[in-house]
Amino acid sequence: MRRLLFLNGIKAFEAAARTGSFAGAGQELNVSAAAISRMVHLLEERLGVALFERKANRLVTTQAGRAYQSGLTPIFDALASLTAQVTASSARVLTVGVGPTFAMKWMIPHLADFRKQEPDIEVRITTGGMQVPFADDWSCGIQLGDGEWPGLVAEPLFAADLLPVCTARLANGLKRPADLKGPSLIRVAHSPDDWPSWLKAAGVPRLTARGPEFQFYGQALQAAVDGLGVAMGIRPYIDDDLAAGRLVAPFARSVPKGMRWYLVYRGFRAEQRDFAAFRRWIIRAAAEPATRQKAARNAG
Repeated sequence: MRRLLFLNGIKAFEAAARTGSFAGAGQELNVSAAAISRMVHLLEERLGVALFERKANRLVTTQAGRAYQSGLTPIFDALASLTAQVTASSARVLTVGVGPTFAMKWMIPHLADFRKQEPDIEVRITTGGMQVPFADDWSCGIQLGDGEWPGLVAEPLFAADLLPVCTARLANGLKRPADLKGPSLIRVAHSPDDWPSWLKAAGVPRLTARGPEFQFYGQALQAAVDGLGVAMGIRPYIDDDLAAGRLVAPFARSVPKGMRWYLVYRGFRAEQRDFAAFRRWIIRAAAEPATRQKAARNAG
């Protein structure tokens, strides 16, 4: 008989040791940090071994804890891989976690191309984003950040460049950045630094965005399409709108947001055929706009 002690506690410990905190483990496992702490404490009591040294502001694994975690993480990865293989044998489904605007402005418009190449693989989109923990049932996520997601592989896809956009009618009255007016600058609630960053780079740091505020980029960009004002666009959200003429960029200056878009996934997924096909496709698709832009500059 196998002697498996308190699997919930073992899972809580492995996540805490890997992420470096009870809070990080709680976010990953969708429970509170206090619940993780209790489960780890119970595990330590049952094992009769201290797994962590609890410092004032951080966790430090003991020698026993390091040895335990180094063995547990590959086991959990192998279990996840085995589960994915078993479920994949009956249904070829990939679950992709993305933010709502990324889904509407890039993923959905480009899915037809993937379906042409891989008609037998179903892609299911679930709402994620920067504030949503990477879920256990996701095949991968597409997230904006600095590339650091503990326990996950992160491969860069897009540069998140900022570029003001509006209708052609509004752009006719904008010859230089100083022509912008604060009340007409549409804002995104969760990205308050976008306009200040761009305005500073454009040489008008005293101008303050005071226009309508929306929760998501997608809402702000739709407001710009409807002529409500000038929105701060972020790539790749604006690429299709610019190409179709729904929006124009009154100024050529773009400013890096300081983050990038990444394809984020657990390492064992790289060995799965269907995910490997999706990974190849999205990396190639992400590179295409930059390749076209570079070719256009060289031609000019």
